[in-house]
Amino acid sequence: MDWKSKEHAKDYLIYPKNITKNLSIDETAFTNGDLYTIVTSKEAKGKKGSIVAMIKGVKVDIVTKFLKLIPKKERDKVNEITLDMAFTMVNICNNVFPNAKQVTDRFHVQKLANEAVQNVRVKYRWEALELDNERYEKSKRKGITYTPETLENGDTLKQLLARSRYFLFKHHSKWTDKQKLRAEILFEKYPKIHEAYQLSMELYNIYQNTKDKGIAFTKLAQWYRTVEKSGFKTFNTVIRTIQQHYVSILNYFDNRSTNASAESFNAKIKGFRTQFRGVRDVNYFLFRLEKIFA
Repeated sequence: MDWKSKEHAKDYLIYPKNITKNLSIDETAFTNGDLYTIVTSKEAKGKKGSIVAMIKGVKVDIVTKFLKLIPKKERDKVNEITLDMAFTMVNICNNVFPNAKQVTDRFHVQKLANEAVQNVRVKYRWEALELDNERYEKSKRKGITYTPETLENGDTLKQLLARSRYFLFKHHSKWTDKQKLRAEILFEKYPKIHEAYQLSMELYNIYQNTKDKGIAFTKLAQWYRTVEKSGFKTFNTVIRTIQQHYVSILNYFDNRSTNASAESFNAKIKGFRTQFRGVRDVNYFLFRLEKIFA
């Protein structure tokens, strides 16, 4: 009840003393879909001193206004800030941390490529569902029992496409024996899915095996050309998105910095939220976060 920040806590909380040279910025939902922009310090490693700011909403002008309550001298100390590909976050960083090098999180880039692969898989799955329905209706009209074809691993075609979702997110070196067999059948029946998966893994390998920024620039350019030749519309969308964030994506290869600390902090907030079955009192929830993490 004596908390000094109580009156404005729902709108903003700032902790200038927690600013360090390396920050992360991200958004998270507390309750009822209400988004908060959260700036955290990497050096604190998710412990006391992690929170630099928590501001309600993601509007650039509002978040910028409250972050600028932190003295410019402190904000100018920031050398690097990691973020996702949301232009709101980019603009906030441009306004508030002009000296900081922006680094686009690698996992958000790879997620785009993974989703492009899943779009190809889902397209074929809908086709398989439609074909299965047609065969069922045809068998019904003839008065015979419809039995779908069973593949080598025991899956039907529908099941093969549905169950392939999980291993397509992973590198082939991490597949189980069952996933390897399922992948072999899937890629034989649907070469386009195999081609899309290979494109995704090529991007993964650039991030995983490249340490020099100049080499990364060359490899990404080569990957672009491969994607353009492939004719996948979804991957062309990935390319256009990457091109809009090209500089900050390449900045990753300087220090290999990610936004994992921000994602980890978001997970802790979600853990609190789940533990108490939601956020009934936002002020008290923020008070708890301050005492533990700020």
